[in-house]
Amino acid sequence: MRLLSLQVQDFRNLPAVQLAPSPHSTIAVGQNGQGKTNLLEALYFLATLKPLRAGRLSELVRWGSQAARVTGRFLLKGAEREISVEVGGGTRQALVDGKKAASLEDYFGGVSVVAFTPDDLEVIKGGPDARRAFLDRAVFNRFPAFLKESREYARALKNRNRLLREGATVDAAYLDAYDETLARAGARLYARRRALMAELAPRAQATFASIGRTADPAVYGYHPAHLGADFAHADEAALASALREALSARLRRDLDRGFTSVGPHVDDVSVTLGGRSARAYASQGQQRALVLGWKIAEIENLEAAMGFLPLLLLDDVSSELDPERNAYLMGYLARSGAQVFLTTTDAGLVRAAAASDSLWLTVHAGQVATESPSQP
Repeated sequence: MRLLSLQVQDFRNLPAVQLAPSPHSTIAVGQNGQGKTNLLEALYFLATLKPLRAGRLSELVRWGSQAARVTGRFLLKGAEREISVEVGGGTRQALVDGKKAASLEDYFGGVSVVAFTPDDLEVIKGGPDARRAFLDRAVFNRFPAFLKESREYARALKNRNRLLREGATVDAAYLDAYDETLARAGARLYARRRALMAELAPRAQATFASIGRTADPAVYGYHPAHLGADFAHADEAALASALREALSARLRRDLDRGFTSVGPHVDDVSVTLGGRSARAYASQGQQRALVLGWKIAEIENLEAAMGFLPLLLLDDVSSELDPERNAYLMGYLARSGAQVFLTTTDAGLVRAAAASDSLWLTVHAGQVATESPSQP
């Protein structure tokens, strides 16, 4: 997979960008707040239909504009295809070769991207919400259908919570119907997350062993709260049954509080180092190495599953890593042969990942300009 061209119109603070990326490394240099991250987010949004940072779609449209558009032309398995996403009025529309996409599967069509941001480096010491989002981004990359499946679960959860807030006036039959939908959709999310973790965790643990500077082994795990010990081997029907039972057992509590307290939306990812919680006991450097190990494992796992490397987006990560681990990451990127987009405030931090045909960009006040190789 290769991105051949990118056009951005009125996305965040970017009025208009048009570029032909390097097949290896495209590097955007500029001070904070100028639009470097917005360029990466435009590309991430194009490839996933999900914002990388924004809570609302309206935040993606440049101030004073009615709509934003991002278009990319990709080379996939020897054939070119163009995908676009438009945002306006709080909605998005996906297009393939200029026509409305018939389905999400038709839109994605093998396009895959892995993003790595400074926020990711804080995920170990953060809360469960951050780790769930971190996990689900990896699940979506591996199983694009997860986007549709997670939306189905979110709709069922929203409806059940609405009924719970009605309290004593709620119709039990309606609640049972939503429990059934929630259990079925939740079981699917459990299965997707479990499959991803089975593939990715051993790779992440092996990578951490080489960069963690400790003999203590890392272990990445996922086991839904309130489900039995057979999670690793239960089929989806059994997972749905277990979730229905948990929903029923906690119904009185949920009615009292007005929200659903069990399900994929409240689970956490466990990360331990030497058998102890990495969140509580690992140093900051070790925590960041754990995340770096996960990201490299995600890239390797996608290559093994799809037969080609995903597009890689790194947003000023090098400034947050210590020199040794940054050198490891830059060396890995240079050897991988992947198409990479990097942003940085200091070109020197990423020069080791730059190929001879790298495209260097400067970003200032939303304007993106191409620089000659000798300038950075």
